[in-house]
Amino acid sequence: MTMFSDLIQFTQSKCEYLYKNSLFLQNIDKLIFASIIAVFLSSAVMSSDVIGFIALIAVFLNFVKILTKQDEKLDCKTFELWLLAYFMIVIISLAGSTLFHLSLKGFFKTFTYLAFYASLVQYLKNNKHKIPFILGTIGVCISFEAVVGFLQNFAHVDEISTWQDVSKLNPEEVMTRVYGTLKPYNPNLLGGYFVAGIPAIYGLAAYYFADKKFKVSFVWLFGALLSTVTLFLTGCRGSYIGMMVILVGMFAVSAKYLWQNYKQIYLSAAGAVILFATIVLMFVSSLRARVLSIFAMRQDSSNSFRFNVYNSSLQMFKDNWLLGIGVGNQNFREIYGIYMKTGFDALSAYNIFLEIAVESGVFALIAFVGFLITLIKNAVNYILKSTDIKSVIIVSACIISVCAVCVHGFVDTVFFRPQIQFVFWTMVAIIRTIIFY
Repeated sequence: MTMFSDLIQFTQSKCEYLYKNSLFLQNIDKLIFASIIAVFLSSAVMSSDVIGFIALIAVFLNFVKILTKQDEKLDCKTFELWLLAYFMIVIISLAGSTLFHLSLKGFFKTFTYLAFYASLVQYLKNNKHKIPFILGTIGVCISFEAVVGFLQNFAHVDEISTWQDVSKLNPEEVMTRVYGTLKPYNPNLLGGYFVAGIPAIYGLAAYYFADKKFKVSFVWLFGALLSTVTLFLTGCRGSYIGMMVILVGMFAVSAKYLWQNYKQIYLSAAGAVILFATIVLMFVSSLRARVLSIFAMRQDSSNSFRFNVYNSSLQMFKDNWLLGIGVGNQNFREIYGIYMKTGFDALSAYNIFLEIAVESGVFALIAFVGFLITLIKNAVNYILKSTDIKSVIIVSACIISVCAVCVHGFVDTVFFRPQIQFVFWTMVAIIRTIIFY
């Protein structure tokens, strides 16, 4: 780290005149902010390649800023050491992959996500006031998808592929699964996107309520409630579980401020949410059938498919436990063909932790889990000890998003799609910025 710091200081000293006299460099923060916002706006309608390209623009601009602006420094916190270890192990796994060219594509994706995270941290160090705007952009995108999905439900859009097992359902129990505008069209992707972004909208509602901007708070609350409703219309059962994590997280954080003086109101609100959910399940047959299918085990074809994938993926991990097979879904699919049961091809392991273990080995899994545990510990400690209510709200929203995405990731791997990845790493960057700066 010292060597890099010395190199950066050297380039900064050489570029001091250039920085002070360049219109481009004097406005580079504005360009970085615009590119960050563009990443989230493009996520709603653009392909993965376009989203990744825009993210790399933000990375490049930050790199130029670090090399030219005086007093720009790099530092590393404890949880980022875990992340750095994970990235180094991924590089080693890439080098040892039998399908190097396919694994290289997956590596570039991983590099883009982590470089975007590092760039966002570097930008937010001196621009913490931009955090509400970044969360607001995510909230606007989530709300837009909520409106589109809500309208798709009433339009009874047709399935693009087989998204649910209807062999044992009555016609009234078949759900119209909405998928929004995210590409590729998939209700599970939309559900995962909601899980990642909905905490930001609830967080913004609470943030502006604490700031006594009640009209703005109400607008965000409406967007959060609409997004929650549309999440259930996706029919993504993993996102249902993720939404439960979000609700539990919000009630846990609110206890810090409500339990001591407003215990009855707090308990009444929790009871009302449970009662409302119970009533909805009782009277909406399609949603009830979808929720109950979670517990159908092998009786549901989607569940059975996942169990087959888990078994095959575990065998892949046992045979490649040290360094894995190399990162990337294309690499996974090629090698999975050797292990799969006939008729059960898969794009991924349908569990992000199993996916990491298969792709990069046991030590990559340990490093990634270590990163998550350390991050969550730091965030929880901050939430419990800080007296800055608005900062606590933002950190709470971000860590709830991280936890919900990871819990959803136990039964799906839409986590690896850029729409969710960039939101996930943004939440981590915001937590890092608020806690440590």
